[in-house]
Amino acid sequence: MLVKTNAIVLSKIKYRDHDVIVKCYTKNRGIVSYLLRGILKSKKSNSKIAYYQPLSQLEIEENYRANQSLQYIRDVKLSVPYHSMHTNILKGAIVMFLSEVLSATLKEEEANPSLYEFLETTLQWLDHETEFANFHLLFLLELSKHLGFYPDATQSTFPYFNLRSGSFELYPQKPYTISGQDLLLLKQLLGIKFDSLNALKLHSKQRQSFLNLLLFYFELHLSDFRKPKSLQVFNEVFH
Repeated sequence: MLVKTNAIVLSKIKYRDHDVIVKCYTKNRGIVSYLLRGILKSKKSNSKIAYYQPLSQLEIEENYRANQSLQYIRDVKLSVPYHSMHTNILKGAIVMFLSEVLSATLKEEEANPSLYEFLETTLQWLDHETEFANFHLLFLLELSKHLGFYPDATQSTFPYFNLRSGSFELYPQKPYTISGQDLLLLKQLLGIKFDSLNALKLHSKQRQSFLNLLLFYFELHLSDFRKPKSLQVFNEVFH
C-alpha cells in the first residue's frame, strides 16, 4: 500500500555493501526504519543519500506493509529545505548531538502530533537563527515534556530541585539535588520561548555544567538512556 508521510531523519547506518538503513520519526506512525536498497551502488542513486542527512525533514512515499520491521521508500523529497543546518559548523555539531539523543529516546511506533510539531518547528527555528548557543538546553528541557518527565514547577520558590523526583524541594537530596547557579538557570528556562533565548548570557562552562545535569536527568528518567557518544565533540566545538 502506497502511503505518504512527513518524516525527520534520526540516523542512518550502512547495511551490506550498497544498502543503508535509515531510522526516521514520522508524522503518521512515529518511529519507522527504512531499507534503502542499492543507494550506494551508483552515482545516480548515490545522490539520493543526501536527502537522509541527520534531522532532515522529508516527504516520503512508502510501500507500507503492516507487521514488517523494515519499510521501503518509493519516492522522497525535502519537505523543508534547510539553509544552514548542514553547512554551519556549530549547527552541524548541534544536529549530530541532538539526532543521537532523539534516536536513543524516541521509541514509540505510533503517531504523536504534538511531538512531531515540536521537532518540526524548533529545527526550523534553529535553521533560520544566527544566535543559538543556548538552543540545545531549552530543546532538551522541552523534549522532556513530550517524554513525560518535565519538571514540576508548582513549588519553584523552594531552594532545591531534585533531579530524581523532577520537583522543587525544601531540603537537598544528594546526589540528585541542584542549587545555586544551575537552579537559577533551570528556573529561567522553564516556560521561556525560543525567541527569548538570546537574553540568557551564559559562558561555555555554565552551558556544559547545565547540559551534564540535563543528560543526568534523562538517565534518571529513561532506563536505557546513556550520554551520547558525540558529547565530547559537541563540547569541544562549543568550548
